Amino acid sequence: MSQNLQNSPTANGQTNSTYDVIIIGAGISGMYQLHLLRGLFLSVHVFEAGTNVGGTWYWNRYPGARFDSESYSYGYSFSQELLQEWNWSEHFAGQPETLRYLNHVADKFDLRRDIQFKARVTSAIYNENENCWQVGTEDGATATAKFLITAVGPLSAPQMPNIEGIDDFKGEWYHTGLWPHKEVKFAGKRVCVIGTGATGVQVIQTIADQVKHLTVFQRRPNYCAPLRNSPIDAATMRDIKAHYADIFKKCSESFGSFIHKMDPRSALELSPEEREAFFEKLYAEPGFSIWLGNFGDTLTDQKANDTITEFMRRKIRERVNDPQLAEKLIPKDHGFGLRRVPLETGYYEVYNRDNVALVDILNSPIERITATGVKTADAEYELDMIIYATGFNAVLGGFERIDIRGVGSQTLKNKWADGPRTYLGIQTAGFPNMFTLVEPHNSSTFCNIPRCIEQNVEWMTEAIRYMQDHNYERIAATDAAEDAWTQHVYEAANKTLFPTVDSWFMNVNRNLPEKKRTFLLYSGGGPLYREKCDAVAANNHEGFSMR
Repeated sequence: MSQNLQNSPTANGQTNSTYDVIIIGAGISGMYQLHLLRGLFLSVHVFEAGTNVGGTWYWNRYPGARFDSESYSYGYSFSQELLQEWNWSEHFAGQPETLRYLNHVADKFDLRRDIQFKARVTSAIYNENENCWQVGTEDGATATAKFLITAVGPLSAPQMPNIEGIDDFKGEWYHTGLWPHKEVKFAGKRVCVIGTGATGVQVIQTIADQVKHLTVFQRRPNYCAPLRNSPIDAATMRDIKAHYADIFKKCSESFGSFIHKMDPRSALELSPEEREAFFEKLYAEPGFSIWLGNFGDTLTDQKANDTITEFMRRKIRERVNDPQLAEKLIPKDHGFGLRRVPLETGYYEVYNRDNVALVDILNSPIERITATGVKTADAEYELDMIIYATGFNAVLGGFERIDIRGVGSQTLKNKWADGPRTYLGIQTAGFPNMFTLVEPHNSSTFCNIPRCIEQNVEWMTEAIRYMQDHNYERIAATDAAEDAWTQHVYEAANKTLFPTVDSWFMNVNRNLPEKKRTFLLYSGGGPLYREKCDAVAANNHEGFSMR
């Protein structure tokens, strides 16, 4: 594999640069992939649409944005020096601190010299004759590389709602995933939030006491669990640093690579009193204890799930003063934990405030955005600011914004029209030398993401090292391997209750009704995924054709 960089003019006058590897995205995965590939003495170039590193934590600057996994379980684990020099201030760090951390990493490992900022990739075309990828950016520049690695992130394509009149509003409006890099002031303003998913919950609970009045437009409620965040003092941080090895080992053994591990007992084998006491214990603990430290069969058995669902419903009723309002905040279309659980701090208590109103848009649909606010079937709401917390075109959206073409000019979008097909969630047949980090059918999409990112990046780096050692120039997933893995993904999903519920896990997006309902994640768990990836590598990368 060449390590030489060459430059040549293209038809539009731009310079075409040649590298060994091109990475799309300078978030957590793209940064680590760049760092490791430098160790193989490869020329690597990263294209990043933003003006700096950080990915999710660069774009999502909305009020209240923070971790839902413990800070010390989220950061990189590959460098002992980095682990020992960085101090987290909270158990669940906010966006500003997380972005500072990622900038510190970029500085420490001098990553920016290989990252091109303000460079949004619009195309990636595989050249069969030359066995290389040509990548084009929004400004017309092109670059060529032997390998293409996508690090676009599963939640990187913000989705606006399909509501008439969005462009008519004369006040301020923002999408949580595209929050401005300047202070947004709420005091004295009539504000609405459209959407009550994880980002909506964080925004609502953060700004409710700052605004003059807050109107929340809710389509379908979610089950939210207490975050129970707290500061990390110096003594606690020293203890964390002394036990990082134990923390990461615990993560590696759990289903979702969090510090929480599923209880092997069945929810149904305990008495109602014992079960209730266990649920109360989990509810009082920080983070995802109530979700991922619960009985494992709450995610696989409907009767078991009913027990925790009824418990969570009681908790909502206890926290909301108005019984009728409480019922509106309780999901009726899914059980607890079958969608990703938003973690909250005083979210339900927000609705006890006099300056907060909830509008159920299933019963009173939004008809249009007007110049002065929002019009529903029943009323008009005069507003100074609209916040769209309408989420993302999840998992696939980052790919769909890029014209990716493989062998025979087949587009990735067309190939995945009926749902993604991959091998290990790392490659897709017909797209040689293209690796996908943290993407469909990969355990990292159902994970404490950095823990699975490191596994992805390290596995791919070793695959390229293997190619170097054996003088291989091309690696491509076989159709048979892709068929078998995709079947395994669906079989694993069908052992759970996740497919019974409409969510972004199932590629369901109310604002993109044309999308086909199909499972996007890998629900076999982190340990099984690593085991399968390791077995493939140990067997001379079985399922991949190399030449």
